[in-house]
Amino acid sequence: MGRIDVQISSKKGETRGDIYISSSLDRAETAILAASLETIDRVGPCVAHVAVESIEDIRVTKRRRIVERAKELLLDHFDEGSIDSYELLDEVREAIRIERIESIGDDHIPAGPNVVDSDAIIIVEGRADVINLLKYGIKNAVAVEGTNVPKTIVELSDKKTATAFFDGDRGGELILRELLQIADIDYVAFSPRGKSVEDMARKEIIKALRNKIPVEYVRDQYHATEGRPRPEPKSQRPAPSNPTAGPQAVPEAGEQTTAEETVAGPQGQTSLRDHLERVSGRTLARFLSADFTVLAEVRAEEMERTLDGMSAQITGLVVDRPVDQRLLDRLVARGVEFVAARDFSEVIKRPLSVRLMKLP
Repeated sequence: MGRIDVQISSKKGETRGDIYISSSLDRAETAILAASLETIDRVGPCVAHVAVESIEDIRVTKRRRIVERAKELLLDHFDEGSIDSYELLDEVREAIRIERIESIGDDHIPAGPNVVDSDAIIIVEGRADVINLLKYGIKNAVAVEGTNVPKTIVELSDKKTATAFFDGDRGGELILRELLQIADIDYVAFSPRGKSVEDMARKEIIKALRNKIPVEYVRDQYHATEGRPRPEPKSQRPAPSNPTAGPQAVPEAGEQTTAEETVAGPQGQTSLRDHLERVSGRTLARFLSADFTVLAEVRAEEMERTLDGMSAQITGLVVDRPVDQRLLDRLVARGVEFVAARDFSEVIKRPLSVRLMKLP
């Protein structure tokens, strides 16, 4: 079974959901699964009705799409001789990079060609994420492929500087939670909420990796307290020249890139980590935009009054004071994506739409 996607809409007290399920089962097993779903008559406390609308063979659909696209290419390009040689070269170079994806370890997990030799790795969710990073010249990504973290990932993270970079959805958060329990992660990079790493553009990837933060800021949120020991510290090894910054640029095709070789950010640009360190211990509050620009900086006790008077879109809040449930609910209503505070001890219901981080 693959990923299950549910798109929900509510109207007049009635909720309808379209369920999309990917299956690698054969036709008979898939039909049995579909028929079984139609026997569901309750979801939680609610009466439910499930009906299978269609079963589609993705391979047939892809073949049909390829045929139609081939017809367009024949009619639009070959007749007029308008194929650009530079575009062909770029496509060939991109194909070479993608073909160089490897399988490493006893687990045979997908990885970029520089994972084994590099002193830093980027841990992503799946093979498609590795390919997307490889397309932009980042060759030290390795895929965890699900919540069952492979032994190879654990061993690599123990020896190398490891950055976790997952999708900004529920699945990505579950994988990160599991990874923090058994692997020695150094940094966490966040993709935009609801955005997949495999769909991110070059600029979005660079921005996310540049604003990675040390794992200590998020461990309290994600590390389950079920008696499982935290990973032992890494053995001594040479420290990277600038381990806290993110990448500045992506090289051209053929150049070698790792997370720690592209560490120098633009002069004067403030990252999320900078805000966390500058606010900590100063009883200040900073409201931040999507690019981490300060929308407003006030005393911590004036934060709620300032929030009421702000009309700009607030992406994040960094505040040197505890945040309780009431304040967190107000921030969720304003569409805030992350909150960094001294403590969240009075928060009982943690919303999935907001990332919570503790100040150093």
